[in-house]
Amino acid sequence: MHELRRIVSYLGQYRRDAVLGMLLVVIESAFEMVIPILMADIIDIGVTNRDLDYIAGQGLLMGACALAALITGLLYARFAARAAYGLGAHLRAAEYQKVQGFSFANLDHFETSSLVTRMTTDVTVIQNALNAGFRPMVRGPVMLIIGFAFAFYLNAELALVFCGVVPVMAVAIYLIVKHVSPLYGVLQATVDKLNDVVQEMLTAVRAVKAYVRGDFECEEFRRVNEGLAATSEQTFRLAVLNMPVLYVSMYTATTLIMWFGGQMILGGALQVGELTGFLSYVMQILNSLIMISNVFLLLTRSLASVHRIFEVLDEPIDLTSPDHAIMHVADGSIVFDDVSFKYRADAEKNVLEHISLAIPAGSTIGILGGTGSGKTTLVQLIPRLYDATAGRVCVGGVDVRAYDLAALRDAVAIVLQKNVLFSGTVRDNLRWGDAKASDEELLAACRQARVDEFLDRLPGGLDYDLGQGGVNVSGGQKQRLCIARALLKHPKIIIFDDSTSAVDMTTDAQIRAALAELTDVTKIIIAQRVNSVEGADMIVVLDDGRISAAGTHEELLATSEIYREIYTSQQYGADKGGER
Repeated sequence: MHELRRIVSYLGQYRRDAVLGMLLVVIESAFEMVIPILMADIIDIGVTNRDLDYIAGQGLLMGACALAALITGLLYARFAARAAYGLGAHLRAAEYQKVQGFSFANLDHFETSSLVTRMTTDVTVIQNALNAGFRPMVRGPVMLIIGFAFAFYLNAELALVFCGVVPVMAVAIYLIVKHVSPLYGVLQATVDKLNDVVQEMLTAVRAVKAYVRGDFECEEFRRVNEGLAATSEQTFRLAVLNMPVLYVSMYTATTLIMWFGGQMILGGALQVGELTGFLSYVMQILNSLIMISNVFLLLTRSLASVHRIFEVLDEPIDLTSPDHAIMHVADGSIVFDDVSFKYRADAEKNVLEHISLAIPAGSTIGILGGTGSGKTTLVQLIPRLYDATAGRVCVGGVDVRAYDLAALRDAVAIVLQKNVLFSGTVRDNLRWGDAKASDEELLAACRQARVDEFLDRLPGGLDYDLGQGGVNVSGGQKQRLCIARALLKHPKIIIFDDSTSAVDMTTDAQIRAALAELTDVTKIIIAQRVNSVEGADMIVVLDDGRISAAGTHEELLATSEIYREIYTSQQYGADKGGER
C-alpha cells in the first residue's frame, strides 16, 4: 500500500482528473443501482394495477437514470485517460532524470536492458492498470455496498442466503492472488532477459554476420522467448482461475435465490417484482465482485512493476555535489595522494593500490600498462566518475570531492576507450562539446583532430547524418570525431583513453603534434603503443594496479624493465613488419 500511495504522488497536476473520474464513477453507479427498484415497482404496482401512467412515468425515470449513467461514464473515460497517461509520462520522466544522475557505480547495479524495460514495459503496465482498473476499482466497491443495501431493503431473508456464498468467493480470490503475485515479478524479469538478447544481437549484428552466428543467435532468442512464453502461460493459467470460480458462485447463488424466492412467492411472503429486482441486485453484486477480483489481479501485476520502478527511483546516488561546492577549477594540475580503489566495498582486492603522482598543469602525461593494470580506472577518478576508496585526488589544488560535479566535469574532457556517437549530424555530435560553437570553431577542432581529412568526402560535410551510434563512419573516423568533440569543450584537462588505436601511425603523429600546441591544457594519454607517448613530459607505467615506474622515455628505457620490454617488443614487431 505504501508503494501505491507513492505512485499516486506522481499524478501531479493530473490528480484533479483522477478525483473527478472517481466521483463520476460513484455517480454513474448510483444511477444504475436505482434502476432495479424502479423496475420492481413497475411490475408490482404498474403491471399489477394495470396503471399505464405509472408504468410510463417509472419508465421515463429509468431512461433518465440510464442516460445520466451514460453521460457520466463518457466523462469518466476522458478524465481517467488523462490521469493514466499523465501518470505514465511523469513516471518515465522521473526514472529518466534519476538515471541521468547515476554514477558509474550506480549504473553497474542495473543491466541496460532492464533499465529500458523499467522505463517502457513496467510503466505501461501501471498505466494500463490505472486506465483499465480505475473504473472497476471504484465501481466495484460502490456497487457492492449499494447492492447489499438495496438487497436487504427488498428482502433481508434472501440477502442472508446470498451472504453464505460471498465468503467462499472471497477465499478463492485470495488464494489465487496469493499464488499469482510472485509470478508477475518473475515474468517482468524474463522480459528483461528477452530485451537483453535482442539488444545485444542488434548492437553486434555486424559481428554476428561476420562470424556467421545467425543460427546461434536465433537459437538463443528461441530459448529466451520460449522461457517467456512458459512463464506467461504459468502466470496467466493461475490468474484466469478467478473467472470460473466467480461464475460458479454466481450461478449457485442465483439458483439458490430463485429456489427460496419461488417458495416465498408461493407462500405469499414475496412478490414477483421484488424477486426480479432482488435478482438484478444479485447480478450487480456478483458483477462487482468480478470487477474487484480483476482489480486485484491488475494491482498484483502492477505492484511487481511498481516495485521495479522504485528500485530505480530509490537507488541512492553515491556521487553528489557537496554543500557550498566550488564552482571553478583553477588549472589542470592533478595530484593522486596515496589513492587506492575497488569497485565494490566487499571486493577482496583493490584495482588500484597506493597511487601517488603529481601532474603539473599544462604537461603531457603518458600511461602504459598491460590489460587490467588499472589505466582506465585511474583516469576515471579525475572527473569523479568514481570516488577513490582511500586517499584523495586533487585537481587545481582542490580535492575533487569539494567541487560541483558539473563544474569539475566541464573542466575535464574524456575521449573514451569505447567511442560513442549519437544519432544526428556531424554538427550535432560535435556540439556536445560546445552547444554554441560556430561552424568556424567546429572546423578548427576538426583540423586539430584531423577530421578535415575525410569531412569533405562526406555528403553534406557537417550536415552528414552519422546514423544511430555513428554506424555510417569507420572506427578511426569515430575516434577523430570524438577527439574533436572533446577539444571543443576547451577543458583544463583532456584524457585520451587509447583513443587513437584505430587510426594509422601518420595520422596519430599529426594528432599528437596538434595537441602539443595546446600548452594550457593538461593532456593524459593512455596508449598501447610506445610511440604514442614517447614525447610526453612523463610516462607512467602501471602494473597490477600499482605504479611500476615513472619518468621520461629515456629514463624509463634505462631504469624500467617492463617499459623496456614493451618498447623492445614493439620495435621488433615494427622491424619484422618492415622486412616484409
